[in-house]
Amino acid sequence: MNPKSRPQIALLVEASRAYGRELLRGVAYFARTQVNWSLLHQEMMLDSAIPDWMTSSRIDGVIARVDSHTIEPLRKLRVPIVDVRCNRVFAGVPQVETDNRLVAELAFKHLWNRGFRRFAFCGFRSAAYSEARLQFFRELVTLASCPFTHYESKGKPGDTLTSLEYAGMMDIESVSKWLSKLERPTGLFVCNDIRGQQVLNACRTANIAVPDDIGVIGVDDDDAICLLCDPPLSSVKPDAERVGYRAAEVLHEMHSGYLPEASVEYIAPKSVSERLSTNVVAVEDVELANVCRYIRQHACDGVNVGDVAQYSSLSRRQLERRFHKVLGRTPHEQITLTQIERVKQLLRETDMTLEQIAPKAGYSHKESLSAVFKRETSLTPGEYRTQNRKFGN
Repeated sequence: MNPKSRPQIALLVEASRAYGRELLRGVAYFARTQVNWSLLHQEMMLDSAIPDWMTSSRIDGVIARVDSHTIEPLRKLRVPIVDVRCNRVFAGVPQVETDNRLVAELAFKHLWNRGFRRFAFCGFRSAAYSEARLQFFRELVTLASCPFTHYESKGKPGDTLTSLEYAGMMDIESVSKWLSKLERPTGLFVCNDIRGQQVLNACRTANIAVPDDIGVIGVDDDDAICLLCDPPLSSVKPDAERVGYRAAEVLHEMHSGYLPEASVEYIAPKSVSERLSTNVVAVEDVELANVCRYIRQHACDGVNVGDVAQYSSLSRRQLERRFHKVLGRTPHEQITLTQIERVKQLLRETDMTLEQIAPKAGYSHKESLSAVFKRETSLTPGEYRTQNRKFGN
């Protein structure tokens, strides 16, 4: 590479998925702030071949979602390559990847904290990321001494991810039968949001209540896919922007003559974005589960503990005791918790004023809502909105 020329970096990363878009954003941020790169990118699908222009253009480096069908054409360019797909290992090609062990840990902790004590996994056989998430999730469930089962759609080594996902779409009947055999309640971790959408479709086919019978959490936090799901899908949010930024750093180091010490670098995921698919209190007690479902469905209609007790077959005193024994809180606290979660959602996803939000959360006056919100979260509604604002999350 001529030291005086501006490096041209080819990006073979799809923009059709949230993960790919975040990768590109991270690379772009590094290029804007740390180096003087010219970034070359053409919209592509995840399993696309390398475009023809790459063989006739000056390319000084590549950041790509590398796979078996693209590695040899990329090697022929004789430039540094950094892989951000990490589906297979290629000699001399460093990789930067989301830490799937921590992804599985976030998913497990989220389901555990919602009360689930039976677990399942649904993924794509032969997809490296799915196999890794299955392995780490199963290890966590085993350590917790909880029941576990899993299902993977048919696939074989060498299949493209597109073909695996298509097979999953055609596998709804088999998935529905498997889901129908799961004991209730079960916390289900799916390998990504696309698989999550397929599973939720199968739940509807099998008349399985989500999240009451099965709570479902995916990975990628793709707001388009998650919000198209019915109910909206909870998801682990990777730090794909950091993956892209670090991949660009590694490529820059390679241009400077330094090879990374580790063949693979792992980037921790950010958090869990909770949506309705896991918004449940999972308990074995059937009566308490029904009451919790009633609260979830009607807390924002202004119901009180008297209404809840009237719905239940238990006396108010029995209900209070059972709530405290099983959940460690009162029915009133459960109502408040449900209302506050609704307020948080509206603060994150809309421009509604607190006055507009109050009646949608079961409050007659914004002042009383504001006081309860501050007491429960240690933040004012305005402070929470500023810290958490993101449309579609």
